[in-house]
Amino acid sequence: MIGSSVVFRTRSWIVLCLGGFLGFLTVGAPAAVAAECPGHPDALGTSRTLVVDPHEHPRIGTMQYRETLPLKDHEVVLTFDDGPLPKYSNQILKMLDDECIKATFFIIGEQAKANPEGVRKLVAAGHTVGTHSMTHPLTMDRMPLDKAEAQINGGIEWTSAAMTDPSKLAPFFRIPGLMRADAVENLLISRGIQVWSADFPADDWRHVSSDRVYQLAMQRLEAKGKGILLLHDIQPRTVAALPKIIRDLKARGYRIVHVVPATADLPATPTTAVEWLLHPPTETTPIARWPSVPNFVFTQTRTLPAPSLADLNAQTEHQPVLPRRTKGQLDVAATLPVPGHDLFAIPEGSIEVLLSTTLSRRAATRLAMAAEAPRAGKGKSGSIRAGKSRVGRTAHAAHGTPKHAAQANGTAQKGTTPRPTRIATSVKKRA
Repeated sequence: MIGSSVVFRTRSWIVLCLGGFLGFLTVGAPAAVAAECPGHPDALGTSRTLVVDPHEHPRIGTMQYRETLPLKDHEVVLTFDDGPLPKYSNQILKMLDDECIKATFFIIGEQAKANPEGVRKLVAAGHTVGTHSMTHPLTMDRMPLDKAEAQINGGIEWTSAAMTDPSKLAPFFRIPGLMRADAVENLLISRGIQVWSADFPADDWRHVSSDRVYQLAMQRLEAKGKGILLLHDIQPRTVAALPKIIRDLKARGYRIVHVVPATADLPATPTTAVEWLLHPPTETTPIARWPSVPNFVFTQTRTLPAPSLADLNAQTEHQPVLPRRTKGQLDVAATLPVPGHDLFAIPEGSIEVLLSTTLSRRAATRLAMAAEAPRAGKGKSGSIRAGKSRVGRTAHAAHGTPKHAAQANGTAQKGTTPRPTRIATSVKKRA
């Protein structure tokens, strides 16, 4: 009896444990979802919270940068710019609350100054609040750095002032119009502020219909598979399109990720470098760019000795001479003959001497033509007639005739100064 009683009690305990475990599997999961979003059991909800360190990954969003948030497939981060504007921002806030969705808002300083209560509502609802400049200028890519810094500071100051707890302001910044500039980004990064772009927009700032906003949002999300969606909470078309976007996100199996900054009490979510790429390369995908060659650090820094004369095959008697010549150079110099004195002598009155000046070039040309004239006369008469025009052009180009050259020689023999003569323009056929 005692043994049968123990067996019965053991079996009963096993059955109760199995029943409780099965009940947890069938009932516990829906109950957990309902607990996350009370009153809305079919809500999209927020699947997880991603903690990021702005110092480790200062630029995110593949619309402009190499890296983006380390999201898994079918994960989406919703972001809204330019608010808060009560007329539309409050409606969007209500939709997100009904679906228990946590998003990231980039606030304009002027909007926070005019509507501080809207900023406090975002913080109270658990959303992440970053900044978006003071006045939303579309010239931060070319404005002076001091003015850009004033825009950054103004947005941060007024958004912080609107909060009950200024520490709730996230060090996230999105440049207005995504008009990025290296100087502005470097300034933000130096202050520990993460620069946000996006992975795809819905073009809700353009004059398009709400249906078009919804279509663009889903088409671009489907093309990427995951990423950061850029929206605006100050546009009526966004208010009309958001319910359709949320509906399709649920129907297509997408999940919402909430992004918060790392703090001393909240460390960053462990990730690998490859996870920050939108589409990391795999072993089956060839890489088009080879990795860069690293800069090596050498263990020895001593200098090498300078080469000696023995290395240069030089004779020792020439050591004091600079520059030092090798033995091979000395042997070659010794075998070359000494040039003669008349090697570069030019006889006086030669064509080379006459060509050294402009007037002499003319005389040399006339002498050359005089030497060619007898040879030309020996040819056939037909050849002379055919070459008449050619000789005339040559004589015109030479600025002289053989007759003029003879006169110049005769005048020189008499010792008188030669008179200028008129340039011949043609050569008559000689008898």
